[in-house]
Amino acid sequence: MPDSESIYLVDGSSYIYRAYHAIKDLTNSKGFPTNAIFGVMKMLLKLLKDKSPQHVLVVFDAKGSNFRHEIYPQYKANRPPIPESLAVQVPIIKELVSALGIPTLEQEGYEADDLIGTFCRYLQEKEFNVIIVSGDKDLKQLLAPKVSMWDPMRDTYTTWKDLKAQTGLEPRQLVDVMALSGDPVDNIPGVPSVGEKTALKLIQEHGSLEKVYEALGEMRGKLREKLANYKEQAFLSRELVRIKEDVPLALEIPTLKERNQENLLRLLRELEFTTLWKDFAKEEPITAQYHVLTDRDDLIRLRDLILDKGVFAFDIETTSEDPISAEIVGVSMCTEPSLAYYIPIGHRDGSRNVELDTFKSIFGEIYEDSNIRKIGHNIKYDVEVLFQHGINVKGIYFDTMVASYLVNPEHRQHNLAFLSQHYLNSKKILYEEVVGKGKEQKSISQIPAEVVAKYCCEDSDFSLRLKDILYAELKQYNNLELMFDIEVPLIEVLIEMELNGIKIDSILFRDLSHQFEVRLSNLTEEIYKEAGMEFNINSPQQLSFVLFEKLKLPGLKKTSKTKAFSTNVKVLKQLASGAHRLPELLLEYRTLMKLKSTYLDSLVNLVNPKTGRVHTSFNQAVTATGRLSSSNPNLQNIPVRGETGREIRKGFIAEEGHVFLSADYSQIELRIFAHYSGDSGFIEAFNSGEDVHSKTAMEILGVKDPSQVTPDMRRIAKAINFGIIYGMGAQKLSEELGIDLKLAKSYIERYYERYPGVLDYRKRMIEKAQKDGYVTTLFNRRRYLPNIKSDNKGLQSEAERAAINTPIQGTAADLIKKAMILVRHRLKRESLNAKMLLQVHDELLFEVPEEELSSTIDVVKEEMEGVYQLSIPLKVDIGIGKNWDEAHA
Repeated sequence: MPDSESIYLVDGSSYIYRAYHAIKDLTNSKGFPTNAIFGVMKMLLKLLKDKSPQHVLVVFDAKGSNFRHEIYPQYKANRPPIPESLAVQVPIIKELVSALGIPTLEQEGYEADDLIGTFCRYLQEKEFNVIIVSGDKDLKQLLAPKVSMWDPMRDTYTTWKDLKAQTGLEPRQLVDVMALSGDPVDNIPGVPSVGEKTALKLIQEHGSLEKVYEALGEMRGKLREKLANYKEQAFLSRELVRIKEDVPLALEIPTLKERNQENLLRLLRELEFTTLWKDFAKEEPITAQYHVLTDRDDLIRLRDLILDKGVFAFDIETTSEDPISAEIVGVSMCTEPSLAYYIPIGHRDGSRNVELDTFKSIFGEIYEDSNIRKIGHNIKYDVEVLFQHGINVKGIYFDTMVASYLVNPEHRQHNLAFLSQHYLNSKKILYEEVVGKGKEQKSISQIPAEVVAKYCCEDSDFSLRLKDILYAELKQYNNLELMFDIEVPLIEVLIEMELNGIKIDSILFRDLSHQFEVRLSNLTEEIYKEAGMEFNINSPQQLSFVLFEKLKLPGLKKTSKTKAFSTNVKVLKQLASGAHRLPELLLEYRTLMKLKSTYLDSLVNLVNPKTGRVHTSFNQAVTATGRLSSSNPNLQNIPVRGETGREIRKGFIAEEGHVFLSADYSQIELRIFAHYSGDSGFIEAFNSGEDVHSKTAMEILGVKDPSQVTPDMRRIAKAINFGIIYGMGAQKLSEELGIDLKLAKSYIERYYERYPGVLDYRKRMIEKAQKDGYVTTLFNRRRYLPNIKSDNKGLQSEAERAAINTPIQGTAADLIKKAMILVRHRLKRESLNAKMLLQVHDELLFEVPEEELSSTIDVVKEEMEGVYQLSIPLKVDIGIGKNWDEAHA
């Protein structure tokens, strides 16, 4: 029940500081600090939930000096200025408090404590119970029979009786205790050398500050001397610590008001407090008009409407996440906000359906008309589904998932539910709310059309609404070219690649799986022998016991959860360089086990029965740098080096009469690095065609002649070259190369001496990130770095490494995306039948008819090398083979 007899007075300023220092490194994706805001919100929500108060007031300190500074100019002089990262949060906190409907108060010339004191006196006269919401011990002086304190962060109560029981004093006597002991935090002097215990004892014995000084003659030693010498200071301190109870205020009963829901949700979504937003959000009232269409005349009218508009958003509900095997259940289309139409096609619950052929005959022309612009969320999937059902979609215009990713890749998610919340302040119906969860989940085809219609129409409606908002943000950040020249055209390329798939040699994979099984069995026996016991090799706890307790190998790092020594790959690699053979065997075991389960066993089962090929999915909105990723299955993760990785790549084969063509950018990141840094030594090495790693080895290791550069020297130089790109420090380099830290430092120092442009680039990027909060690629792709100014040095160092690396890796990603678009267009223009199959980092893999190989090589090489004019040339290495390993070799 609401507490109508009590009034809660919240010490807002105190909680702001407590939250700020208690919660570390919390920001939104653009780097705006949110730790204090989040802490204060959680405290206030606990108050509202636990107490359901009708009367509550949040009180803040006013800016500037107050009456205590007039009494004692040094008051709070020791306090540092408010940190900038806290100062920017205070206005948002006040706005949130108001949005919650909670009255607020601050008064120039006074502190929050004085306002609380004044209200306490007033409210007691009105016979209210007063609860001071604070953890500040200074406020205990206000305790009274009808005044108590509650600290929601510790969930502790203190009453007038509690205080008397603990100290034997009345609350007002605490003022005299504090007058003697002082307060170094607020620079209240008190009496030097009189601590809190001594001060408490003196007031307990004598009753008041006046009585202490009346009894001074009875005291002896240093205490008497200190008290006598600092009497004036003690009475001054009492004036400073005493809370005023007569601040001139227009006093009235503070009453909770109605929430400003719109403003509250706006603030929560901007702060990216997703869970809090969901707690407050209610499903939007059904103001949108969503219609189920099944009559032919209605369908024709919708088609004509779309033809007239020239643009529409659409969404498809299907029976599977796999677009190749998915059957269409229904399609929604939207031409204006809050008005959408659902066409049921494959419902199996008794709902009336439209025949698929009828749908295609009416709407096929608008989907295949490139002049009619299509909008969707993850539109790639919907287009692939339609292609499988005989509709070749053209005119892809806007994808809200991709646009959101471009606006801010640091967002934790880009799904439609999140975007609807973040941009539209709307709570979207979730898929599981339609079909159920777990064992109770049904196929969406079993759900009535009227129910699915609302869900599906929301998807197309919200996509249409989001388009304008995201377009405006892209324009604001100068990202329209990136969107419409690279990311949107790339969607069509990825659709073709995913539908193309790649052929695998299932027999070879099964044979390899058997071979790996034998090797794993032999390895298991060797591991048991080296360990001197049998144990579960896949159990980190048991492995930790064997390595660090039984064999007494040096434990390097403890896990945060179990506090046992870690057995991760990094640890095993470091241990493998020691005397014991077991860590090396474990690394080999893990590699084989992962390759067997992830590729050899699963890929055979992933061959699509319709096509006889494996179809991966390329993700545009996952990595922070702009690189594509691959999933279901991940074909970008197969090891390039090592015999096991090569054996697996042999299982990816070209169709009869075709060959694989591998086109791999040579050292593209180093070339971009040279371009960015402008370092003359780097640029000269690439322009002259020198081996840049050999040149670096000569510069760093003092070798005069290229012929004297050994493979090991080149390995060291290569590690340094790439390490610098990734912001590697001396510690990491020493670990990477297995060398002394001092030697690693000397290598890096010499590197910067020889390549001063590189050091200048590092400084430039870090300064830019600190100034703007983000870095960009050559094509203005942004990456926000919220931790670039973090107090946590580890997080700050990580952000600095990202500031150095992102422009390089992100530009490489942009260049290969541009190249994919250009190559596809050129192949079509010249009527060549090569199929682009895979993109793996800096490599493109094609399946080419043997008779078109020469022409295709020319096209691919010309377009990839000419994609963009850097200050040094781009170079592409070409490989040919009947399988992926041969082509890559």
